[in-house]
Amino acid sequence: MKPIIYTIFTLALFLFACKGDTKNEISETKDKYNKIKKEDVNLNISLLLDLSDRIDTTKYHNEALEFYLRDVGYIESIANSFVEHLKVKRMRAMDDKIAVFFDPIPQNPKIDKISESLKFHITRSNASLDLFEGIKKTYKNKSREIYEQALLDGKYVGSDTWSFFKNKVKSFCIEENSSNLLIILTDGYLYHENNLRKEGNLSTYLTPQFIRTNKLNNTNWKERFENDGYGFIPASGGLENLQVLVLGINPGTGNVYEDDVIKAYWKEWLEKMEVGYYEIRNSELPSDMDKIIRYFILKK
Repeated sequence: MKPIIYTIFTLALFLFACKGDTKNEISETKDKYNKIKKEDVNLNISLLLDLSDRIDTTKYHNEALEFYLRDVGYIESIANSFVEHLKVKRMRAMDDKIAVFFDPIPQNPKIDKISESLKFHITRSNASLDLFEGIKKTYKNKSREIYEQALLDGKYVGSDTWSFFKNKVKSFCIEENSSNLLIILTDGYLYHENNLRKEGNLSTYLTPQFIRTNKLNNTNWKERFENDGYGFIPASGGLENLQVLVLGINPGTGNVYEDDVIKAYWKEWLEKMEVGYYEIRNSELPSDMDKIIRYFILKK
């Protein structure tokens, strides 16, 4: 009997060892796959800039740092993270994009020209360290020029982010076989005089006055929001392949619930449009936001 027991015991040890080896192999393969996937993924980054009066340095002056300069700092972090991704990616896998968009489109032709200079498509045929450094420099300098031109004009026509999602997000911001990232720089309010739609308590706009008028400025705001069906009208759907980072939420003063209301509007809206992943962040100093931006883009 002893030989039989010994044989069974030996076989059990062998199978256990094999099982352990198999687990290790699976784990190593998974880690290797994740590493390759992270490094070789195609990034398709879109920036949507809100050039409404939220950037006005007189109306919304901020002692710590003007809001338009916060945007410029965020944009610099975005470009730096994009380049960091490119530097570790294999040359033959290069197919990455970054671009800046507006809605409505500024009437100033200088802004349009500057935004064109911020569109880059990196492939194996044009990838180089010089190009990578050029992207960082261009985004740092040219993005500031956009805001300076907008401030010089002083023609704040509002922000029609709703129409951007309805008419442009799928064609402008989503590519097959890419990680599609849309980063929206906004204070969280939506308003454009040519797109004021309302369906019951759903709307295409949100302003401080709207929040006050509809009594969303007290302790019962959440109950009213949910029971009376407030929110943005869904502008699109099927956006599972889109990840959205909303940066710069800046509620008006005088209503301690305003921040919660703005985020509730955005959260419900993005979920109804089936956005694959999203984050909503307040307006902070660029140095504090850098880590958030970097993780959103690089996932590390």
